[in-house]
Amino acid sequence: MEYQHIECHREGAVGVLVLNRPAQLNSFNEAMHQEVAAVLKDWENNPEVRTILLTGNGRGFCAGQDLGDRAVNSGDEAPDLGRSIDHYYNPLIKRITGMPKPVICAVNGVAAGAGANIALACDIVIAARSASFIQAFCRLGLVPDSGGTWLLPRLIGRARALALTLRGDKVSAEQAREMGMIWQVVEDDRLQSEAMQQAQQLSRQPTYGLGLIKRAINSAADNSLNEQLELERDLQRLAGRSEDYREGVDAFLNKRTPEYRGR
Repeated sequence: MEYQHIECHREGAVGVLVLNRPAQLNSFNEAMHQEVAAVLKDWENNPEVRTILLTGNGRGFCAGQDLGDRAVNSGDEAPDLGRSIDHYYNPLIKRITGMPKPVICAVNGVAAGAGANIALACDIVIAARSASFIQAFCRLGLVPDSGGTWLLPRLIGRARALALTLRGDKVSAEQAREMGMIWQVVEDDRLQSEAMQQAQQLSRQPTYGLGLIKRAINSAADNSLNEQLELERDLQRLAGRSEDYREGVDAFLNKRTPEYRGR
């Protein structure tokens, strides 16, 4: 299928999704939302895709919402921004965080507004040294969305989250790494190769179990210790019944390299 606003392809078991509106810093309009959602839905249910790599074309990763779709003239009825969040941004964040396989984000430039929070919703975030993150909502009188008010305090703490969202400061890639906002910073010319190497490595792992790890970590912040212990028990029960676990134990006992299938 041909897409207008994204590029997508597979490299082995890695699904590569590239935001492709570089002239608009890959900001989202409704058509791009629909294309991204269609690809992620397909890959979620495709056993041949075992890791997803998300990145952008051009000098920006994603500037969030395309404000050209949100212009408000004097006398116009105010737009219902909650509808856009309900229909597009919230389902996107839920699909990324609920994806039963790893999602790596390679941030190739500025990630602003919803673009920053879409990146932070991914499981592993690798940024080019020249990349930056901006919670730009306050500059327009808006509230951080796309999970920003949930993700940021958990990643960097309440004090930093409030300062960044109230002030709208630009955070460099290195500052983001030091705060614990992202995982890794690499030189610009190494970003795509490093991200692909990590995606390929994850795709060879027992990805069924990796999906269960995601469920456990994403639930931990809202669970009591007792609730989390029970969740760990339940997920371990599922993991122990998987083909990957059986393969891993057999490979260990027979001193061979395991061949996982994500099942």
